[in-house]
Amino acid sequence: MARGGHSKDQDDAERKCIVTGDVQPKAGLIRFVVGPENQVVPDILGKLPGRGMYVTADRATLEEARKGQFSRSAKQAVTVPDGLVDEVERQLARRTVDLIAMARKAGRAVCGFEKVKGWLAGGERVRVLVQASDGSERGKTKLWTPEGARYFGCLTAAELGLAFGRQSVIHGALATGGLSNRVVEEATKLRGLREVDGGDGASGKDKEAK
Repeated sequence: MARGGHSKDQDDAERKCIVTGDVQPKAGLIRFVVGPENQVVPDILGKLPGRGMYVTADRATLEEARKGQFSRSAKQAVTVPDGLVDEVERQLARRTVDLIAMARKAGRAVCGFEKVKGWLAGGERVRVLVQASDGSERGKTKLWTPEGARYFGCLTAAELGLAFGRQSVIHGALATGGLSNRVVEEATKLRGLREVDGGDGASGKDKEAK
């Protein structure tokens, strides 16, 4: 059993994207099922009953899936809500915020420029550096992504504020651990649906963990 209660086999499972035909780990795909009224429903947590249909976590690919790919994959006529892609984005953002909040409550996340800078400079094993997409670029470039960590700039200051129990937050950091790994998974998907992420300077470098 791996950290967070997930089995290694489950984490490493692969599925085929119904649009591109590419086989890839489930962590990079959005699962959908057909609901009782033949409507396509996003399954962000991967727990809804029914045969799963997987689409790459990318806005353009998800938009393409709406053009008949769901019906072909389900082998039946299905209804695709007009706002399906936006709903997926909303749920992914909420999931990412909730996971960061869980890490904060566990003492594995801090926010605020000075606290984050202290973690980065003090040898704390930072897994994720997060900064608000609508924060000052000048301020964000004063922080850096440690070697082997990940950077995300796909959440707004208000969304990060929800995660940290404040009105708004620009800078945050998560320590290594299972919760942080789950944040990386969900934030990676969310980034594929949003145009904003990163920026110039050291803070904007998205370094893949080795």
